Amino acid sequence: MQTIDNFNFAGKKAFVRVDFNVPVDENFNITDDTRIRAALPTLKKILADGGSLIIASHMGRPKKNPDPKYSLKHILPHVSELLGINVQFAEDCQKAQAQIAALKPGEALLLENLRFYAEEEGKPRGLAEDASDEEKKAAKKAIKESQKEFTKVLASYADCYVNDAFGTAHRAHASTALIADYFDTDHKMFGYLMDKEVKAVDKVMNDIQRPFTAIMGGSKVSTKIEIIENLLTKVDNLILAGGMTYTFMKALGGQIGKSICEDDKLDLALDILKKAKEKGVNLVLATDSKVADAFSNDANTQIVPSNAIPDGWEGMDIGPASEKAFAKTIEGSKTILWNGPTGVFEFDNFTSGSRTVGEAIVKATQDGAFSLVGGGDSVACVNKFGLASGVSYVSTGGGALLEAIEGKVLPGIAAIKG
Repeated sequence: MQTIDNFNFAGKKAFVRVDFNVPVDENFNITDDTRIRAALPTLKKILADGGSLIIASHMGRPKKNPDPKYSLKHILPHVSELLGINVQFAEDCQKAQAQIAALKPGEALLLENLRFYAEEEGKPRGLAEDASDEEKKAAKKAIKESQKEFTKVLASYADCYVNDAFGTAHRAHASTALIADYFDTDHKMFGYLMDKEVKAVDKVMNDIQRPFTAIMGGSKVSTKIEIIENLLTKVDNLILAGGMTYTFMKALGGQIGKSICEDDKLDLALDILKKAKEKGVNLVLATDSKVADAFSNDANTQIVPSNAIPDGWEGMDIGPASEKAFAKTIEGSKTILWNGPTGVFEFDNFTSGSRTVGEAIVKATQDGAFSLVGGGDSVACVNKFGLASGVSYVSTGGGALLEAIEGKVLPGIAAIKG
């Protein structure tokens, strides 16, 4: 497989798919530019070689074409500032031929939001709610046909293709997977960010140093079931935390007050416990919880057993005994995966559990463990607590990382690797 380090971009036009889907405020000011900064090494390498940059991304989920709210024009000044050059802008990602032809080595062009075209995602838009099955089928067929032409135009812009958008690698979209078919094997490659992400996931899932501990947070068992089931075939310890704790506690006959619970998933919770036992996996649940009498930072709180929460109270974080148990398990590990906080870490009074987990991961990493933190809330956690530099790798991909952990083949990766 071609790597970006070995490729000389001199005199070549490079189509680089990045993930510049950054949050902006009501005045279109970027509130977190992490994703833009993450792509800079790839973009700067191409420019330094004497290549021309065609930068492509989506932003948000526009429902109409185009929607000014989601225009990449808003981020253009910041991209120019970070790259140190005056990045040009193409108002229409499908009509940039003249601008691209005029691009000189060392110059860059940012295309308008790819999702201003339904063809990027390959899903029909504007269908009437009462559309018949035949109409839906015809619309899907039509969009797939026009998607081929859309992809062909994007591919025609460049001599080579670089995918540096791990956050969209789980989508078989025009610019993340289909476009790669138009380039020879030695002219398509991962960018630096994508390469690091792929290697980090591969190390956690396939190059395991034991003991392997996964910490899975989140409010619902149902959203993590496929991940949990795949992890049960790989890990030595599985720590389940967050709101899903209380589904397990209720399934085991406990009292959970008004804590979040999926009543239709109690049997599933028991099945997970059974599978863990059968596979010899040490499944760790919070034995105590910090509970509150309202979903508020300023609510009254107390520490109680997780299976004996009083009526009118709800679990908001793990308790001190659970913090010690989680930390002990984590600190004795050599491979660690963390996805999801232990509680409502957005409230300062309920950050202790997540902070303890983060600090234990940092300690284990210092002792030689490989640690991967991923998923929006986990990343927000390590950033909030200033722990990001202490773990081996912080993934930028939310859904993509989760699907990789589930064991799925990601289209954006398969398109390059073959």
